[in-house]
Amino acid sequence: MITLFINGLARQVKAAPDTPLLYVLRGELNVMTPKFGCGLAQCGACSVLVDGEEVRACIYPIIALEGKQITTVDGLPARWQQQRSLPNDPDRLHPVQQAWIDEQVPQCGICQYGMMIKATELLEKNPSPSDEDINHAMTVSGPSAHLCRCGSYAAIKDGIHRAAAIIKGAELITTNTVEG
Repeated sequence: MITLFINGLARQVKAAPDTPLLYVLRGELNVMTPKFGCGLAQCGACSVLVDGEEVRACIYPIIALEGKQITTVDGLPARWQQQRSLPNDPDRLHPVQQAWIDEQVPQCGICQYGMMIKATELLEKNPSPSDEDINHAMTVSGPSAHLCRCGSYAAIKDGIHRAAAIIKGAELITTNTVEG
């Protein structure tokens, strides 16, 4: 068995060592946020963070991940809270997730988890990205461009700018509450 550290938890997996991470996450561990898009690392729908770097889970073998921290969109809130030394709050979203909601970014949703992962990686390296920085991150900084079948690129860019603004005022963000 191989032990993977996913969203802060050690998980034992039975899959063969050369099995791509995406198939283990979705098929064995029931982690559904990385999506299957192309299976060739060309669209970005399957992106996750591995030790803070975006990787395409559809081709990344699990044997290469032992001892590394894997973060999916599900783990972004805990990652954010840990990075900022915030109290653990299950209702608090990561700024990127909150910005995606505020800007109503998703349309069909296939690419959005990968886009949020790439946006998180970008904002951790550059908390004030320009439009040019965003374009570069989403088109040429990885193995291939992140593809959006619906063409919501303008909303994605707006979401990244909003997330950057939220991060700058992070001390004011407490929880995502819904009034009933």
